[in-house]
Amino acid sequence: MSRFTARLEIIGINPFVFLPPEILEKLFQESGKNKGFIPVTGQVNAKTFKQTLLRYKGHWRLYINTEMLPSSPKRIGEQIEVSIQFDPQERVIPIDPALTKALSDNPEAKEVFDRLNASTRKEIVRYISFLKTPQARTKNIDRAIGFLLGKNRFIGRDKP
Repeated sequence: MSRFTARLEIIGINPFVFLPPEILEKLFQESGKNKGFIPVTGQVNAKTFKQTLLRYKGHWRLYINTEMLPSSPKRIGEQIEVSIQFDPQERVIPIDPALTKALSDNPEAKEVFDRLNASTRKEIVRYISFLKTPQARTKNIDRAIGFLLGKNRFIGRDKP
C-alpha cells in the first residue's frame, strides 16, 4: 500500500487528487496497464474505499466522492492522507433476474440489448441493480425495455 498526502482539488463539480508520479508508476506496474481504468482500493483520512483511477484531460486522477470523504466538495484545498493500491478483484455487477426475464420475454429488446456496446449494457445493468425498491426496479425495467424498443428515453439517452 502506497501512502501520500495531497491537496484536494476540483474539476467541474468533481473533487480529486493527483497521485505522485512514483505511486502512479507503481500502480501501472501492478495493474499491467497505463490506459483505461485502473481499479484501486485504499483509504482517505483512514476511511476505506474502492474506486477507479482514470485519466481525464491528460492527467490521472483519483476522484474523491462523499462516501470516501464526507462533504468533499466543500473541502477543496484541504490536505488529505491517501493510501492506495491496485485492486485485482474483478468488479462485476450481476444482472437483476427481473431484467433477465424481461429481456427473455421480449426477443426484440434482447437483440438490441445484445448489440449495445459493453459500457452501455453495463450502465443499464448498474442503474437497475442500484435501485432500492422492487417497485422502482419494476418501473425502470419497463422503461429500459421501452428504451430498447425505441419508445422512450432511459439513462439520459434518446435511443439505444
